[in-house]
Amino acid sequence: MSKKLFVGNLNWKVTTEQLQELFEEFGQVEDAVIILDPQRRSKGFGFVTFANDEDADKAISELHEKEFEGRNMIVNEARPPKPRD
Repeated sequence: MSKKLFVGNLNWKVTTEQLQELFEEFGQVEDAVIILDPQRRSKGFGFVTFANDEDADKAISELHEKEFEGRNMIVNEARPPKPRD
């Protein structure tokens, strides 16, 4: 079963490719994305989906609060989006 992770406090220069490469060290990444604003600039966070729950859990324990590109990342399991009114 796959598990989606939230990755926050990213340097605005980090690319989707860099994010995917970093997390692939822990297992098979199904998807990685940096969230962009309407002007196509990074919002400083993204999501990574792992094929395997154990790999995702290892990535959380190894990368949470780890420095990457000058900022300490926040890495935890993504929560479902809140319904919008």
